[in-house]
Amino acid sequence: MTDLFDAAGIDMKPRPDWSAEAEMIASNGGPVCGVDEVGRGPLAGPVVAAAVVLNPDDIPEGLDDSKKLSEKKRQFLYGEIQEKALAVSIAEATVEEIDQINILQASMLAMRRAVAGLQMKPQGALVDGNRDPGLDLPTRTLIKGDGRSLSIAAASIIAKVFRDELMKKLHEEFPDYGWAQNAGYGVAKHLAALKLVGATRHHRRSFAPIRQVLNEE
Repeated sequence: MTDLFDAAGIDMKPRPDWSAEAEMIASNGGPVCGVDEVGRGPLAGPVVAAAVVLNPDDIPEGLDDSKKLSEKKRQFLYGEIQEKALAVSIAEATVEEIDQINILQASMLAMRRAVAGLQMKPQGALVDGNRDPGLDLPTRTLIKGDGRSLSIAAASIIAKVFRDELMKKLHEEFPDYGWAQNAGYGVAKHLAALKLVGATRHHRRSFAPIRQVLNEE
């Protein structure tokens, strides 16, 4: 057994809970949104952020860091969150914006857009990571927040499913790069295709592997 299991073999890995939300609601009066982004690392496609205000009386079961869930489970929870949450907002920062202001600033921009797009005004925000995106409301950052806060976990699922589906649609137009499987990350097939057929308008020109391809062209 590892230290992630107790003596009876019961899974003891930490799960997201409502404690950070409860603290913020107690301080600010609620409601609270969870905010997360996906897509900082890929060589292609936008960065996507989501903001979610969960209904504390109807939280979907099984919420967790989207990276820990199977695609099937993420797809199921995506629908559950959309149906049960008090508010859900999805926003992007484009490839052009990524190249203009850098991927970190583009991620912060996408987060601000996601919160601004919520159908209701939250009284606080829980944000994954250690950087405050500059929201116009009380904000608490949580490192590895998608594994600690139910609201951030919900946002991570919404953002990942949305972006994965977007990259699958782009794959239909540009099938050489394998985006339906790799979501634009720089895996071997993607890098090989870049050398063979070059870059598309969806590639991030400020990223070193894309700059190298363009320079060679």
